Formats: sequence, C-alpha cells, structure tokens
Amino acid sequence: MIIKDPKFEISAVSEKQYPKGDLPEIVLVGKSNVGKSSFINTMLNRKGLARTSNTPGKTRQINFYNIDNKFYFVDLPGYGFSKMSKQEQIKVGGFIEDYLIKSKNIKLIIFLIDIRHNPTADDKLMYDFIINQNLPCIIIANKADKIAVTKVDAQVTALANELNPLHDLTFLPFSSERKIYAERVWDSIESIL
Repeated sequence: MIIKDPKFEISAVSEKQYPKGDLPEIVLVGKSNVGKSSFINTMLNRKGLARTSNTPGKTRQINFYNIDNKFYFVDLPGYGFSKMSKQEQIKVGGFIEDYLIKSKNIKLIIFLIDIRHNPTADDKLMYDFIINQNLPCIIIANKADKIAVTKVDAQVTALANELNPLHDLTFLPFSSERKIYAERVWDSIESIL
C-alpha cells in the first residue's frame, strides 16, 4: 500500500472525542512496550509519527492516526507493567473497553504480542475479550528481529497453538528492524478494507 500523507489526528479518552465520520479503524492492542508505536512508524515508513518510548505505559490515551483520509490506525494504551497507579489503570482500562464496545468503525484488531515470550495472563484476557466481542483480528508476533530468522516460523506456530488453538486467526511475524514482514501485514489489512 502506498501511503502519502499519514498524520496524527487526535488523542481521546471518551466517545465524544473520537473523530467524526465513518472511516474504517484498524486498532492496535497489546501490552506496554510490545512495540505498537514502532509498528505504526514501520508500516507507514515514517520515523517519528507515533512517539516511541523506552518507558512502558507512556501512551495513556487513544491515539488516532489518519492514513490518507482512507482509514485510521488507532493506538490503544498498553496494558501490563506500566507505572500507572491502580486507580489510573482502572480509568484507562475503562475507556479502552468503552471504545472497543462502542466504536462502530472498527474493521480490524491488530493484536501485538512479543514473539520471544508465551502470552501473559493479560494477553489472554485481551484475547478472550476480542473473541467474545466478535471483533475481526490478526495477531502480530512482534520483535522477530530478536530471535534467529530460522526460528521465526516455528515460534509463530507455537504462539498460535498457545493462544489460539480453537480459532482460525491469522498469526504473522513482524519486526520494525527487519521490515521484511510489513507486506504480509498490509495484505491482511487491505483484504479487510
């Protein structure tokens, strides 16, 4: 896919702040520090459009990126080991759930997990939520550059068996460093759009 003019549009914490209109939304979910911002930058071939951080939990709002007025990438705050207080985690969790339930424009969930680790309890909770909401989903095994190229396919299969034994979801490797997997992800996105 050729992207000409992607731009950050708005950060939101409630439905009244979501962008107006009916552009399709491709939603990124995953734990803190799994690489959602790097994923966006790599897919759009832009270095700093989505801010990356070495500190988990920096994203605390829903960020909408307008992709050539054709669709949105929607970056949800990560879950897991951020330094948010319990009260703040509950608040952020509430507006994430609210968005996932109420948005009428979600066309695809891109669920990022770390290729190097078994899915966490939080990953499994998010997975169950996505399945129970009947949201279309692909799962990205991110940070594939952190393991040997020869082990990538086997690790993706192992993660699929661990997380998705009863459902027929697409699992794809990804690496912001290698960039060799982006085309397969674009193919999945374009098939939904």
